[in-house]
Amino acid sequence: MGLTANFIFAVAFVLNSVLTVYFWIVIISALMSWINPDPYNPIVRALRSLTEPVFQKIRSVIPFVMVGGLDLSPIAVLLGIKFLQIFLVQSLYQFAAGF
Repeated sequence: MGLTANFIFAVAFVLNSVLTVYFWIVIISALMSWINPDPYNPIVRALRSLTEPVFQKIRSVIPFVMVGGLDLSPIAVLLGIKFLQIFLVQSLYQFAAGF
């Protein structure tokens, strides 16, 4: 593998790792919405600050994610993350392998 291939492989690996971490952050945030934790807890505030801007963007772009009072925006975000992992990350791995 050349230097360029190693760089592309590293970018794909880091991107996949970041997407995996954010996937779990979204799941934890969705689960926490069911138990209604203390909103002044620093961990809760950090998770909300990481996920709510993305959820709000999804809600504004796709209005049908609110179904009968049930917020489906975390599911849309999780599907988007999985799409990026399957399409973009795997394409980068294959591109790096082609060098």
